[in-house]
Amino acid sequence: MANVVEVKVGLHCDDCIKKILKAIKKMEDIETYNVDTELNKVIVTGNVTTEEVIRVLQKMGKNAIAWEDDETDK
Repeated sequence: MANVVEVKVGLHCDDCIKKILKAIKKMEDIETYNVDTELNKVIVTGNVTTEEVIRVLQKMGKNAIAWEDDETDK
């Protein structure tokens, strides 16, 4: 079953976005991936965990956190 992983990460410019998408694309078991530049959100669907996506983004120097960790009004 596919997981939907949402992480908050700084999407400052087109170059950053391209690098992020390229890094995510290389991950195994990815079905779909997308970025929401207005929310600074990366959405990945596939057989991956939030931790795996965050690790890939942090490895490339991006500060990424789980989207639900950033919500204040639960």
